[in-house]
Amino acid sequence: MGPLGKIAVGAVVVGAGALAYGTLIERNMFTLRRYDVPLLAPEAEPLRVLHLSDLHLTPGQKRKQRWVSELAGLDPDLVVVTGDNMAHPDAVPGVLAAYEPLLSLPGAFVFGSNDYTGPVWKNPFTYFHKDREYRHGVELPTEELRAAFLAAGWTDLDNARATVKAGGRMIDLAGVDDPHIGLDAYPAGPADPAAAVRIALSHAPEPRVLDAFTADGFDLLLSGHTHGGQVRVPGFGALVTNCGLERSLARGLHRWDGAWLHVSAGLGTHPTAPVRFACRPEATLLTLIPR
Repeated sequence: MGPLGKIAVGAVVVGAGALAYGTLIERNMFTLRRYDVPLLAPEAEPLRVLHLSDLHLTPGQKRKQRWVSELAGLDPDLVVVTGDNMAHPDAVPGVLAAYEPLLSLPGAFVFGSNDYTGPVWKNPFTYFHKDREYRHGVELPTEELRAAFLAAGWTDLDNARATVKAGGRMIDLAGVDDPHIGLDAYPAGPADPAAAVRIALSHAPEPRVLDAFTADGFDLLLSGHTHGGQVRVPGFGALVTNCGLERSLARGLHRWDGAWLHVSAGLGTHPTAPVRFACRPEATLLTLIPR
């Protein structure tokens, strides 16, 4: 075999190994991220916000359910879920099992496209085409999941605003339904300057939505959807974000027009592309501290 043949064989072996690692190992390496966010008034007590997103749960994913349920041990003051909880019509019992220890805590949520319809097979390279047509799969039990969250006392922020008490303080909240499929109808208006903190939610971090939040004075913006790129190239980062957000902001804590933006890389994958590389599945504990 000549030099070029050896290089080709080597590339195939390396690619197969990376695919096996991303499919069998890294996508199950659930990770807790922690960030301190300087948002509160001077001398205020810290406020712990647990941000969960993109479980994409299927009925057999018991390991993921157990890992999420154990996050209650962090004793967060507020739980925020930014959508895409389900990936199967029978996923609701598993989602509720995962969240069960957290449902007794103050919580708020918005839904994503995969809380409404299930995934369909797609060529992964279509993610590089921004204007591709979105394809809906089988209908999911959206209202069953919403009713369970509401019955537990969590606040639905799909195109809504609310005030909740968490950590002994009043939190001003706003949110939109998933802008990735055009469901957003933001109820615009100034955020409450008297609240301890002002938090806005959107499943997909579309810049036009983030700009609307910051224009109204919201100072912490929470989103998911990007999966952090799901497959990242070391030294380069995410290849795509699947939305209008630039690649450098695909995951983590960033500044956005004077506010803080946290984009969760999420805990799951599209069932037809069950792989992560250089992008572990994650949940995030955001500790809000004095400015």
